[in-house]
Amino acid sequence: MSSTHPHHMRRWSILAIIGIAQLMVVLDMTVVNIALPSAQRALHFGNGDRQWIVTAYALAFGSLLLLGGRISDLFGRKWTFIGGLLGFAIASALGGAAQSFDMLVAARAVQGAFAALLAPAALSLLTTTFTDSSERSKAFGIYGAIAGSGASIGLLLGGVLTSELSWRFTMFINLLFAVTAVVGAVKLLHNERPAERPRIDLPGTLTVSAGLFSLVFGLNHAQTTSWGNPTTVAFLTIGVALMLAFVAIESRVAHPLLPLRVPADRDRGASFLSVGLASAAMFGVFLFLTYYLQQNLHYSPIRNGFAFMPLTATIMLSAIIAQTRLAPKFGPRPLVSTGMALGAAGMLLLSGLGIHSTYVSGVLPALLVMGVGFGLIMAPSMNSATFGVRSSDAGVASATVSASQQIGGSIGTALLSTIATSAATGSLAGARPTSALIATATVHGYTTAFAFSAGIFALGALLAALLFRTGPQLGEAQSAEPLAEVVAEPVIAF
Repeated sequence: MSSTHPHHMRRWSILAIIGIAQLMVVLDMTVVNIALPSAQRALHFGNGDRQWIVTAYALAFGSLLLLGGRISDLFGRKWTFIGGLLGFAIASALGGAAQSFDMLVAARAVQGAFAALLAPAALSLLTTTFTDSSERSKAFGIYGAIAGSGASIGLLLGGVLTSELSWRFTMFINLLFAVTAVVGAVKLLHNERPAERPRIDLPGTLTVSAGLFSLVFGLNHAQTTSWGNPTTVAFLTIGVALMLAFVAIESRVAHPLLPLRVPADRDRGASFLSVGLASAAMFGVFLFLTYYLQQNLHYSPIRNGFAFMPLTATIMLSAIIAQTRLAPKFGPRPLVSTGMALGAAGMLLLSGLGIHSTYVSGVLPALLVMGVGFGLIMAPSMNSATFGVRSSDAGVASATVSASQQIGGSIGTALLSTIATSAATGSLAGARPTSALIATATVHGYTTAFAFSAGIFALGALLAALLFRTGPQLGEAQSAEPLAEVVAEPVIAF
């Protein structure tokens, strides 16, 4: 992309609005977690229903991401981005004003659907705006820092808003993010769309959406029942079968939803896998460590959120250094594999927690080690996932890496929750339950999950070392396509 492109002079301002949108999408995965007890008391729903506040968002987001990415490619990233922001804001307002459990769940599902439209558009805008290698490294370092730290920022923000205002403001806060980003997008972005729009791959869209929905639903169902539950098995089986059918469809249709050339690239495929594995392993930290801090160390919601700030700070610092200083010299292979190894080390430290451990000696060192590791993973992987992709495929490549993060997190949450519950139940088998014994068994469940998370990170380290190419990535950030192949629309300002 040449310096005459309309985004070039505005590129750093565009990065700011993309960052705001990405932060909103990522933190909404966790911002409601701390608010759930307050929302439950206000709307009078049971413990068994609580999971649907989180699951509704994950189901819609995960199942519609690839469609959202292709819509961005077909109809223009500017208006897809703005549409996603506006829809997300409206859904957030409805959720904050919810007077019933059903209304809140519906709002969360609509949030997820518009997040699936917004997230790929944001990343593909970043991909097509920054093509100079040094500037792209800085931009993706910042973007990777936001993607990696957004979940922990969500925990802090959720704690502050719930304690100082109301659980409803964990939803209303999105209006501030969305309106700010919309104003910037209208003024700064220049819409581009293909001169000839191929038809949307309807069979592929229906197959992959249903397949991802089945996988995410099955994984969340396993979390509340078991892996052997007939409904869990049925949905997971259907999901796998539909995903295999999707691959077969994409290899045959004229205009595939996900061109197989996108994941077939060695570095890009390794990036998708790395983001998925790291997200699966890392979600155990947010889930179980939140419980540990509140139940064992008796932290308030605000203090709980602040406890994760060292993790957030090290992720952001590590991601920026990794992408701006290290990746141009060494490439993603050593960075991602080292980051995975550090993630495993941090999880092993957490697996040594006991009921009388302290934050400073037991939790903080692990957070610092994992923060460095996660930053080394996310920024280079996000960059590699879209490096060299055709402009026409930027949206779907962005959607695929977002889907990897979302599906990985869902798999990790379901798998680790089941492991933790089984470990805690097993340690109580045959014993007379007392409060002390239950507390010990609960912590044993957490530490068992941390140990399995360490194993996931270790597997990621091995695969990253084997799959990524050696050396830095060279050449232009995206394949050059003649500007005549796109029809540019003028910037429209209010």
